[in-house]
Amino acid sequence: QVQLVESGGGSVQAGGSLRLSCAASTYTSSSYSMGWFRQVPGKEREGVACRDRDGMTLYARSVKGRFTISQDNAKNTVYLQMNSLKPEDTAMYYCAASAGGNWCGLWESIYNYWGQGTQVTVSS
Repeated sequence: QVQLVESGGGSVQAGGSLRLSCAASTYTSSSYSMGWFRQVPGKEREGVACRDRDGMTLYARSVKGRFTISQDNAKNTVYLQMNSLKPEDTAMYYCAASAGGNWCGLWESIYNYWGQGTQVTVSS
């Protein structure tokens, strides 16, 4: 069982930056791939970024070049650095872990564990 706790959300103006953190209850870097998702009320959850256990990353087209996923193994923490934020980035952001650590993807079904979410609001 892996418990995930997100933090770092908040309100920011367009063009600003935020860094989200996801602290895992157990050592995940050697076995799990990690992902970030976001959801707006009334819409499906959208995959934003993921990172497999070997450090390979994948990004949604809408955030590529602006968002960066990284991992601090010593802290069992995954980060999502979000730069050049836009109002359309406003959403609840979720961290997720998949036991299939040797690859990662941006669809929900491959992830086994989820955090509770952290809200990001970008104003114009």
